[in-house]
Amino acid sequence: MDVYHVSLKEAQADLRVMAVACGSPFERLDWLDLLAETCLEPSKARVGVCFYGERAAVLPWREDNGQIEALANWYNFFVRPCGDPTLVTDIARSLPHGRASFAPMPEVDAVALSGAMRKAGWIVITEPCDANHVLEVNGRSFEQYWATRPGALRETVRRKGKKGEVTLRIATAFSQADWDAYETIYNLSWKPGEGSPEFLRKWAQMDGTAGRLRLGIAEINGQPVAAQFWTVEGGTAFIHKLAHDERFRKQSPGTLLTAAMFAHVLDVDGVGLIDFGTGDDPYKRDWMDTIRTRWRVRAWRPGSIRHWPSLARALGRRMFQPLVSANHGG
Repeated sequence: MDVYHVSLKEAQADLRVMAVACGSPFERLDWLDLLAETCLEPSKARVGVCFYGERAAVLPWREDNGQIEALANWYNFFVRPCGDPTLVTDIARSLPHGRASFAPMPEVDAVALSGAMRKAGWIVITEPCDANHVLEVNGRSFEQYWATRPGALRETVRRKGKKGEVTLRIATAFSQADWDAYETIYNLSWKPGEGSPEFLRKWAQMDGTAGRLRLGIAEINGQPVAAQFWTVEGGTAFIHKLAHDERFRKQSPGTLLTAAMFAHVLDVDGVGLIDFGTGDDPYKRDWMDTIRTRWRVRAWRPGSIRHWPSLARALGRRMFQPLVSANHGG
C-alpha cells in the first residue's frame, strides 16, 4: 500500500492519479487546480492519495489555520473522495492535522467518509448543511418533462414566447463576445457581486474547449438581457449561474431561457440528471422534482488537545439539538 499527500500540480503529473474516475467538474484535478489558483491559496491545496495494487483513492483537501478543510468554496456543488472508498480510511489515518471538515457532501459519501475517519481513530460528527435541488430525468423528453411543470410556469413560457420579443441561443463553444455579454448581464442583475470573475471565465474557456460548456444568451432587439452558465459532464447538466437584466423583467427572458436550456440538455445532450446546486431557493421547486440534503463531516483527533474546545462545543450543541438520526452514522 502506498499512501501520500502531494500538491495539485504533482497529482496532475501522476497518470495513475489522473486515471481515478470522476464524473463532475468538482472532482477533476484541473478544475480544482484552477479553483485553488484563482480563489484559494494554491500552496495550501493538497491531494491525499492511496494506491493498493490496481485500486486507488483520492481525497483533495486544503490546510486552513492548522486544520483540514475541503478543497472547495461556494462554486462547488459538492465534495467527496474519488476512487475506491475502502482505501479512504488509510488516507484519513495519514492526514497531518488534528481537526477536519468536509462539506457539502452527498449523503452516501458523507456516511462513507464518516465511517472511514472513525475507523482511522477520529471522533466524527455528521450534520446537514444545505439543500440540493435536482431533476431525475428517467428517460423523459423535454415535452414529457414540461407537461409535469406548474401550470403558471408553462403559461408564462407560452404567452411570453408567443410574443416573439425574446431571441434565444445556446453556445457550446467559448467566445469572448458571449462571455462579455454574460458578465454585463450579471452586473446588471439582482445578483450580488461575483466572487471571482476570472475563475468563471477560465472555467468557461476550459469547458468550452472540452465541449462541456452550455452558455445561454437571451436578447431583445439584439441586446443581451439574460444569460445562464451551465456545463454538461458525466450524464449530468450542472446549472452554475443565472442572471437577467431587471429592466426587462416583464418579458421574462430568464424564464424563457431556462426552458430552452432544459430542452437542450434533455433532447440534445440526453442527460440523466439536472443539478441546480446548493441553496433552497423557492423558484427551483418549479423546475426540479427532488430535494436532497447535503452534509458536513467534522472530525477531531482525540489526542489533539488544541482542538478539544471546539470538539466540546460541537458535542454540546449536538446534545441539546440532535441533527442526525442514528442510521446516518452521526
